[in-house]
Amino acid sequence: MPIRTLALVALAALLAPPVWAEGGGVRPEDARPPGLILLEERPGLGGKQAFGIYGAVADPANPGLWRIKFWDEQPNNVQVRSETIRCTPEAPLRVTSNGFTFFVRTLNPGGAITSANRIDQLVWWATCFPEQAGKDPAGLAALARQLGYSGTLRESEQALPGPPR
Repeated sequence: MPIRTLALVALAALLAPPVWAEGGGVRPEDARPPGLILLEERPGLGGKQAFGIYGAVADPANPGLWRIKFWDEQPNNVQVRSETIRCTPEAPLRVTSNGFTFFVRTLNPGGAITSANRIDQLVWWATCFPEQAGKDPAGLAALARQLGYSGTLRESEQALPGPPR
């Protein structure tokens, strides 16, 4: 097949309506679980994109440690990941995964917000301080300091291989 034909086929696939639009399934937004705290929703290619958290459960053996479900909604797909969030001022943390790799991210609440850490910060604030859910984390620096977070921690990320498939 010529490259131009392949490019047109790929473009048509991207612009095709999602399966649910043809009566083949449930729209992702209609499948949202009870208690979902929606952190962001925006228009995307083919429909809405959104993410949020739900099902937060405190770890009884480790104060400040939470287990959550992360809801990642695309126009024709939803992924739900189990994550761990640590809320302590000494070592705020988010442990997430992409299905193949685990990411252990040390966070700095009250520090600079960038495109690299924005989602981590939104998830962390919504888990640790639900009343701040959905607020721009860049505007929460003063509150972070009042709550005992220095805003001067070094952020880092460790990537660890997940289980073989």
